Amino acid sequence: MNSLYSRFAQSFAAHATRLFVEEESGRRWTYAETGQAATQLAGQLQALGVGPGDRVLAQTDKSVHALLLYIATIEAGAIYLPLNIDYTEAELAYFIEDAEPVLAVCRPQAQALFERLMGGPLRVRTLGVDGAGTLFEGMPQQPAAPAARRADDIAAILYTSGTTGKPKGAMLSHRNLSANAETLVRLWRFTPEDRLIHALPIFHVHGLFVAVHCALFSGATMIFLPRFEPKSVIARMAEASVLMGVPTFYTRLLADPAFTKDSVARMRLFIAGSAPLSPDTFRAFEARTGKRVLERYGMTETGMLTSNPYDGERRAGSVGSPLPGVALRIADAETGRVLPQGEIGIVEGKGPNIFKGYWRNPEKTKAEFRDDGYFITGDMGFIEPDGYVQLVGRAKDLIITGGLNVYPAEVEAVLDDRPEIAESAVIGVPHPDFGEAVVAVVKPAGPALDKEALRAALKDKLAGFKIPKDIVAMETLPRNTMGKVQKKLLREQLAHLFMRAQN
Repeated sequence: MNSLYSRFAQSFAAHATRLFVEEESGRRWTYAETGQAATQLAGQLQALGVGPGDRVLAQTDKSVHALLLYIATIEAGAIYLPLNIDYTEAELAYFIEDAEPVLAVCRPQAQALFERLMGGPLRVRTLGVDGAGTLFEGMPQQPAAPAARRADDIAAILYTSGTTGKPKGAMLSHRNLSANAETLVRLWRFTPEDRLIHALPIFHVHGLFVAVHCALFSGATMIFLPRFEPKSVIARMAEASVLMGVPTFYTRLLADPAFTKDSVARMRLFIAGSAPLSPDTFRAFEARTGKRVLERYGMTETGMLTSNPYDGERRAGSVGSPLPGVALRIADAETGRVLPQGEIGIVEGKGPNIFKGYWRNPEKTKAEFRDDGYFITGDMGFIEPDGYVQLVGRAKDLIITGGLNVYPAEVEAVLDDRPEIAESAVIGVPHPDFGEAVVAVVKPAGPALDKEALRAALKDKLAGFKIPKDIVAMETLPRNTMGKVQKKLLREQLAHLFMRAQN
């Protein structure tokens, strides 16, 4: 099977009368209705001049109509480029200059901004939550004829966060997306009987390529919620079977007294990803519900790489084993030498899910791949004797204090086990003597926090050089849209701590 759309079309035909999407409003879309609407919209895109290989940029609110735009773009043979709705004008200008989209679809209130950035109104269409806007105006009578695409053609470009420079466009092929989804459907046992609570955004790998594809490829139904609200999600669990979420979903569910063992009785699977799930949350979830969250690991450039098993031990603090067809290894960050099992190094991966490279950036692409084709993820970790993968943090988050390596995840695990700590983030900040100092940024679980008592309590669990030299309390830790703590922002905010003290 070559194109991603051919796989979509297979599901639209095989499950024609089954329910594909149920909106919060109660509107329901069958597989056949979704496929027909997407094909009609693909004809509209073609009438607007969108051809194979062209980029279609989308910055819209989450809706079924936005999902139709994705499917239609793939059917027209174009490249889908979804953007976070929180991006600023300066960020949008960069994406437009870099990707050169032939068409931008935006929210109605952003029309003037996009017309200015795109150089006029002809290449801009609007789309509101209810489908209103100019995108669906003047639809052609004839639906699209699906464009022929090869497996290695680019289906989507997703820009990375840009924490170490300007964002880079990860090019994901039809094969990358199809292969990963087919594997996940089998591994997580998706069937047409499943009902997936979809409360994630759809501008990201997790919400679009994992959640939507698992449902679409298997003939399942999506309960399509505009955003995550604990009470809304809990209310839908009586009629659902699967929830995919970021760790924040699970901590917020646990904070709601309505989230009980009875409320999840019908649910067969809870999946967590996009950020580390703390062992404390894992254990609290099992204690409350009797069910274990299944944690998996992936990234924009690779789709999913590992997963805890559906049957078998779902291990707290572990992201499970490599997916079928995916090869993982641990290597020395500097030399690329493959390390023995159990040693900490850079996680590297190879498989049909690994992206084609960075858009118009061959130098960066070459730098991120080894000569034998393994992609350097930038994540630090090790592989246990039974094959489970443990992550210890991003390479850029590694703290070198006095010449000694400190992995933030190790310190965070100890802190999160403390009853006075709700959550933590460990970072390195400049220090005049040690180069970097270990600093813990914590959200206290109670009204008062005795920092020195906490530091003293850590001495039984951590070597002296790993104990934070300062503990900073915050009401909330800064996170991005997908729930990841923004450590770069914390480092910038706290860079003065020890340098000022020295002056």
